[in-house]
Amino acid sequence: MFNIRVYGILINEQKQVLVSDELIRGMPITKFPGGGLESGEGTRDCLQREFKEEMDLHVEVGDHIYTTDFFQLSAFNPSHQIISIYYFAKALEPICTPLRIKPFDFDEAQMEVYKAKGETETFRFIDWNDFSADTVTLPIDKIVVGIVRELGKV
Repeated sequence: MFNIRVYGILINEQKQVLVSDELIRGMPITKFPGGGLESGEGTRDCLQREFKEEMDLHVEVGDHIYTTDFFQLSAFNPSHQIISIYYFAKALEPICTPLRIKPFDFDEAQMEVYKAKGETETFRFIDWNDFSADTVTLPIDKIVVGIVRELGKV
């Protein structure tokens, strides 16, 4: 079975890249904002929905960056193959979601969400000079970091 994921690379005016720190079933993961494509949904619509759901943020979906071109098994379901699609994203309004400075800085309310759902997330920006494959967890994200850095999109 295929699991299609859509992610956005949002770079602010201070040349910082937005990431999501998530705790999923006890696993800490730093990744790009985004999530799963739903039936009947286009990839750009999916990314806009995910930003709205996760951050209450309207974004403009920009250029396509990368689509997975190798086999990647899901870390959470061994019967799923992951296909990830990445786009640049631009905030169309100020970000109101609380942003963290430290990775995995979950507050009490977020830990309550984790207890109830088995997952929670926070968001933070990483300075361009510190942005590398080591700053993200997922194998496909690591490739995308290299592509984005090559493009020099700051």
